[in-house]
Amino acid sequence: MRYFCKMFPKYDVIVVGAGHAGCEAAAAAANLGSSVLLITMNMQNMAQMSCNPAMGGIAKGQIIREIDALGGYSGIVSDESMIQFRMLNKSKGPAMWSPRTQNDRMLFSSKWRLMLENTPNLDFYQDSVIGLSKNGNKITGVKTALGHEILAKSVVLTNGTFLNGIIHIGEKQSKGGRVAEKASVGITEQLIEWGFESSRLKTGTPPRVDGRSLDYSAMEEQKGDESISGFSFLDSKKPGKQRSCWITYTNKGVHEILKTGFKESPMFQGRIKGIGPRYCPSIEDKINRFAERERHQLFIEPEGWDTVEVYVNGFSSSLPEEVQFQALKKVPGFESVKMFRPGYAIEYDYFPPTQLKRNLETKLIQNLFFAGQINGTTGYEEAACQGLMAGINAHQSCNQQEEFILKRNEAYVGVLIDDLINKGTDEPYRMFTSRAEYRTLLRQDNADLRLTEKSFRIGLASQERMDGVIVKKNQIKEIIDILQQIKLEPSEINGFLLENSSSLVSERTKAAQILLRPGIGLQNLIERVPTVKKELNGFMETSVEQAEIQVKYQVYLQKEEELISKMSALEDQVIPDSFNYENISSLSNEARQKFKKIRPQTLGQASRISGVNPSDVQILMVYMGR
Repeated sequence: MRYFCKMFPKYDVIVVGAGHAGCEAAAAAANLGSSVLLITMNMQNMAQMSCNPAMGGIAKGQIIREIDALGGYSGIVSDESMIQFRMLNKSKGPAMWSPRTQNDRMLFSSKWRLMLENTPNLDFYQDSVIGLSKNGNKITGVKTALGHEILAKSVVLTNGTFLNGIIHIGEKQSKGGRVAEKASVGITEQLIEWGFESSRLKTGTPPRVDGRSLDYSAMEEQKGDESISGFSFLDSKKPGKQRSCWITYTNKGVHEILKTGFKESPMFQGRIKGIGPRYCPSIEDKINRFAERERHQLFIEPEGWDTVEVYVNGFSSSLPEEVQFQALKKVPGFESVKMFRPGYAIEYDYFPPTQLKRNLETKLIQNLFFAGQINGTTGYEEAACQGLMAGINAHQSCNQQEEFILKRNEAYVGVLIDDLINKGTDEPYRMFTSRAEYRTLLRQDNADLRLTEKSFRIGLASQERMDGVIVKKNQIKEIIDILQQIKLEPSEINGFLLENSSSLVSERTKAAQILLRPGIGLQNLIERVPTVKKELNGFMETSVEQAEIQVKYQVYLQKEEELISKMSALEDQVIPDSFNYENISSLSNEARQKFKKIRPQTLGQASRISGVNPSDVQILMVYMGR
């Protein structure tokens, strides 16, 4: 029997699931002013780092900075729970720089919960959602295992790996969404009844071991950066010290032991039907696919400040636990290892994201939004940014306000969502810098300049954030103007050029021209050239860095902006929902089918659908022009 309980008012937004997507969705909708209920099966595990205790990395770090610039919480929580910070790819160009934090797993979750509990308009309830309610094609609420039917104007599903989740360790199987946590049953079946398409994916996690049993002298130490910039553009709290990670390698002996478990492998024996992440394969998949390699790198990552638990990054496995244990003992430094728990694989339901609109609302059911692994993505960062966007748009929708969309040229978040809804995915989707055609513009250092004002206009980003952006923009302009005006005498600059193996000058030269030279950095100029130091004294370090990038990469930035300008005509050309593709006989059959299925909202979106040729877009453009 279901009943409406007086303890629950009708909410604007209900968020189902309190993983990274759910937490960002709940925070965004609540901070915009919606009344929000966050429902989770276990309030002790909110924003749980189910896999590695780290945030950011290649392209993922850019996403966390974008979330922060928009007013989300992931950047602040990551900074305040970090035990190590590294800026990856620093030897390459700025478009490749990617911040990454190693985090205290328990502190990360508790910081998230504390921030959510201090967010106005946000309620919590511990229960399992087993169904949804709708009236016609419009969502009206959720149904829970305890018998409640809770009403809402919008619902955001962020179920992670819990939808009919099955955990695999060798020949052992158990139902669950995470180790020792039960699966979610009922939602998939109901959505299929409503006409949704569902499929299965797989992910996995490595063993956790006792750090006291490891011999770190047999490994390579990996320290954090001396300078910690972190993720948040606000003045978040950074640690005064850092913990090291360590690097070791598998070997032939490890591989031979792992092979003895192949006959019991759920992946090789076909018990796992879902497709796993191509870019993060299990250790057994690595040694099977790359048999010619004698070793694979492992990152040994501490789980926090006050625990001996260690995460063995690169050793994800679903082989029998005895095989995992014996193989680990052959890894250098692991000869006396004690295992806290084995690695495992988990198979779960997802819904191909071509069933979504650009705002992450489902096409079939109004005001029902999907975010995170339910859309086929992998990774905390990919989930968190979807949650943020779904939370914003759930608020916008139930308040009859314009949808909030980020384009491909505006954010990695925009690239991710555009990829999902147009191309779909049949394997866990992971973000890479190579997926972004405008990555020179979409850098981690300028996420606030790109996005904060957009978020501020809808009421999410704070006045403090907006004020910071205004100051930064003004300082960048002032620094660039000064660099264009300062003319340095040969006697003042040639000594510096000689030190940096750069050709000497024979006449007065603008500081901006000197800065264009390879190997010459603005901070170096400020420290070593008195005139530059005098003129640029007192500017924020972030403004100096940003000005240098804009001067050095001006030509490349202009090329990307010109390309964006050419494409903007397609992006701005809206295709009505009622458009009848059957009327265009000259379209290819594949293009017609794809257009009818995905219902692109703009010509730009139509041009990025897999299987659609440029000629199909031109035909569509001509027809719309008529």
